[in-house]
Amino acid sequence: MNRKIFKWIVYLLPLPVIMLSLFIGPSGNTGLSALVKHLLIGNESFNPELAYNILVNVRMPRILLVFFTGGVLAISGAALQAVFRNPLVDPYVLGLSSGAAFGAALGLWVAVIPVQLSAFTFGLAAVGLCYFMARKNKQVSIVSLILAGIITNGIFTALLTIIQVLSDPFKLQSIVHWTMGNFHNADWVKIQTAALPMFAGFLILFILRWKLNVIALGDEEAASVGLNPRKLKIWILLGATLAGSAAVAVAGIIGLYGLIIPHMVRMIFGVDNQKTLLINFLMGGTFLTLIDNISRTMAGFEIPIGVFTMLIGAPFFIWLLKKSNAGWE
Repeated sequence: MNRKIFKWIVYLLPLPVIMLSLFIGPSGNTGLSALVKHLLIGNESFNPELAYNILVNVRMPRILLVFFTGGVLAISGAALQAVFRNPLVDPYVLGLSSGAAFGAALGLWVAVIPVQLSAFTFGLAAVGLCYFMARKNKQVSIVSLILAGIITNGIFTALLTIIQVLSDPFKLQSIVHWTMGNFHNADWVKIQTAALPMFAGFLILFILRWKLNVIALGDEEAASVGLNPRKLKIWILLGATLAGSAAVAVAGIIGLYGLIIPHMVRMIFGVDNQKTLLINFLMGGTFLTLIDNISRTMAGFEIPIGVFTMLIGAPFFIWLLKKSNAGWE
């Protein structure tokens, strides 16, 4: 299929997916067939007030939050892969997710600490620590980066475990459910708190999208065209961390999602970040919305969405690890 056709599909698909997702759920009163039946022939059992409350106050904020989370995780993964010139990098592998998870859990445990600020701070600290450990002789190899990511994940997972041990049962339950990755308690308040950092991170990366192509070539090439590689990397890491940590703070750990989508986009549309960054956002949001529809309807209870992304992402990561060489291709 032509790339242009694929591109138009990606551009046009989010809206119908979001609209149809509103009518997917356990309540028969808000199903698409019930609504059509009520509009065409009337249905005495149909409750408009109940349907409005479920659609607008329960499902709509969840679907929008899922879409935005999937989108920013995808562009964060694409940006980090360009900065580190490594196809196996994503927010989860670098420890951003575990660092932001610890920060958010700390905010939930200590009420005086803002959850978003704490998640962002520790997410940035995790990425910085991972990069510092992996950097040697001004270079970062694929093996050292993955090993540094494992160590970073281990450190912040241990710190998160300490918070879980010290938390009371009510806070512990919320922290455990949240770390598995889920949207069961999504509401308009969460969208309001996450919207600004997500949008700010997206805006930074979108403005710098053409420079991602240059930085992916190496520091010397970036400097030869008049760019400051160190300063540019800081801004890109800031945008990716801001967007990624905001997603983790409201949704928990969505494992390896920032690895899957950028590679799918790269396989279909090529490596030009200037053209594919928006595609990453739209495709990431649409795909995670579809996964969330499965997670909340597959069984009689809701399965954490992080389970699905990890089951999909882990085999994909192994395949990439086998296929890729120790460098950027």
